[in-house]
Amino acid sequence: MTLKYVLVTPVRDEVATIGRTIAAVTRQTVRPLEWVIVSDGSTDGTNELIQTAARAHSWIRLLALPPRSTRSFAAVVENTETGIKALQSDDYAYLGLLDADLDFQADYFEQLLARFEQRPRLGLAGGVVIDPGMPKDRFPRNRMEVPGAVQMFRRDCFESLGGLIAIPEGGWDAVTCATARMRGYQTELVTELVVDHLKPRNASQGKPLRRLWQLGERDYVMGYSPLFVLFKCAARLTEPPVVASGFARWCGYCLAAVRRRPRMVPSDVIVFVRAEQRDRISDLWRARIAAFL
Repeated sequence: MTLKYVLVTPVRDEVATIGRTIAAVTRQTVRPLEWVIVSDGSTDGTNELIQTAARAHSWIRLLALPPRSTRSFAAVVENTETGIKALQSDDYAYLGLLDADLDFQADYFEQLLARFEQRPRLGLAGGVVIDPGMPKDRFPRNRMEVPGAVQMFRRDCFESLGGLIAIPEGGWDAVTCATARMRGYQTELVTELVVDHLKPRNASQGKPLRRLWQLGERDYVMGYSPLFVLFKCAARLTEPPVVASGFARWCGYCLAAVRRRPRMVPSDVIVFVRAEQRDRISDLWRARIAAFL
């Protein structure tokens, strides 16, 4: 098996978690050829932890950038692209994007890459990221979407994308998955591989309702179908906070539409995504009708 891979991690002030992520990578049964960690002006001791690890493992490298004034989803993508361009290794078959607040089993990458080797059209895959306190046996309905925290690419799949899209509202990882499928590759959320998220997802983006509102805005700028978003919001009405969760997301989508928030997603990707969404709605209705009959 060709298990040669590299990793890129964007980080900013993650001293509380990055030590466990470093430990998870260094204990892997199959280690990366190179791991570039891009620090976005960290000032909390993150850089010092990375430098200590780099002295112990020559394949770990810190790329320290000057600080930005604020955090943003676009900055994460821009820093990731900077790390990819800084890779010194060229003899790799797979490229992994990894967040700095994760923990996972020692054979995580060995198992994941073995899956790629078994399926030549698998272009993008990753494990299930579980937030603190959440059950580890409850998985997302859509098994084709891989979170950006753990995206692993077959190299030719990544190169076919033409780069990542730095969307200020977030959602670049969903666009990446859709673009990979549009290019003819398969994408898979690997439910056999569970990854521990060491803090609540997107905690820096505000309180839960504010984050749900932002997710609605994100759905609009990504070009999601209004009908699909309405279905998605309705399905989440029973999630805490009850009713408010789906309502806040729908309001965020509608207000973004009224304001005509700019869309950075290519039009052909939007057409492809909406076609997938129509198919998912049709499948859901057929399943409901079959259950009723």
